[in-house]
Amino acid sequence: MTTSDPILAEITTAVEAGRLGDADLTRADLQTIWDRLDQDDAFHRTVLAHYLADLYDDPTEALVWDERALAASPGLVDSDLAEIAPGVSAEGFLPSLHLNVADQLRRLGRFDEAAQQLEAARSHTPALAEDMYGTAIREAIKNQDIAIAERDTTVREPLP
Repeated sequence: MTTSDPILAEITTAVEAGRLGDADLTRADLQTIWDRLDQDDAFHRTVLAHYLADLYDDPTEALVWDERALAASPGLVDSDLAEIAPGVSAEGFLPSLHLNVADQLRRLGRFDEAAQQLEAARSHTPALAEDMYGTAIREAIKNQDIAIAERDTTVREPLP
């Protein structure tokens, strides 16, 4: 991804390197960027934490970062997301953030909390477009509903 945002470029470069295999180095790089971010930088904090959570296999560690992404999200504005998720509004990004928290809680066997997060995700689905992203989120919510009902703590397909 080419970007005029130097922080986003750093995040993207680290994430792309992580996809090539060195999750430990990528986590360290993203942590370094995180440590430099201003507390009020909702966009970069949300995006970085969202990506960083995916680099942890342990749901306890992933949950920390998914919760940080969600906690940073109230400051997001639609224009923030235009470069990384064209057509997705700030509110349209919330189902994904809640869904990821729900998934980690479910994997930890915290089913009631997972169900609450899933309901929060569902409450924001009207902001989703009728496109591939919106469809993927809606399907993931349905799949998480089933997993919670079955008290299933196994790893599921990656979430959008």
